[in-house]
Amino acid sequence: MRQAITISQAALEQVRVLLQKREKPSVGIRVGLKTKGCNGLAYSIEYADDRHALDECIVVDDVTVLIDPKAIMFLIGTEMDFVTDKFQSGFVFNNPNEKGRCGCGKSFHV
Repeated sequence: MRQAITISQAALEQVRVLLQKREKPSVGIRVGLKTKGCNGLAYSIEYADDRHALDECIVVDDVTVLIDPKAIMFLIGTEMDFVTDKFQSGFVFNNPNEKGRCGCGKSFHV
């Protein structure tokens, strides 16, 4: 079965670092969408303390990424990556479903 999203090696390594630094155990991380910004949707990432019944679960090596079921149809085919450059670092989502982004890059629409 094909996974809803793929996770780059850089993103996996960063998730491992974040989970190791957290002061309490986590199931993994949860990826979802929030209504936000000038274009309507923004990606969200948070620690997952438990697994919800309808979460899509992706396990790569020792990393568990849960996908919020309300976000799955907007994320199919997306690659989650972690990028570092001179001025910033962070998770980025290469989503083929995006139809446009706002000027600041913080939100998108499908």
